[in-house]
Amino acid sequence: QAHLVESGGGLVQPGGSLRLSCVVSGSIFSIVAMGWYRQAPGKQRELVATISVFGDTNYADSVKGRFTISRESAQNTLYLQMNSLKPEDTAVYYCTAGTIWGQGTQVTVSS
Repeated sequence: QAHLVESGGGLVQPGGSLRLSCVVSGSIFSIVAMGWYRQAPGKQRELVATISVFGDTNYADSVKGRFTISRESAQNTLYLQMNSLKPEDTAVYYCTAGTIWGQGTQVTVSS
């Protein structure tokens, strides 16, 4: 059974940057698409970005040009580089691999 562990969340000022990491245990890293979702208080969970096994990426319109998703096979790790953060980016961010979800990491953008 694969297991996902996110890290890298925290409190950052508007305009700042954070990099989220998601380490994948198990043997699925190289055979499934992966992605990041987020859920803000009182809102539905929404797609942030996805990346295929071939490296093809897809982003929500709200983060295009600011966020970058990448995967490092040697480290079995998925990343989300978040730049120019806005208060509306505040949410719990979840990593996914196929149908498996991580526990989430909180990102708060506030001055």
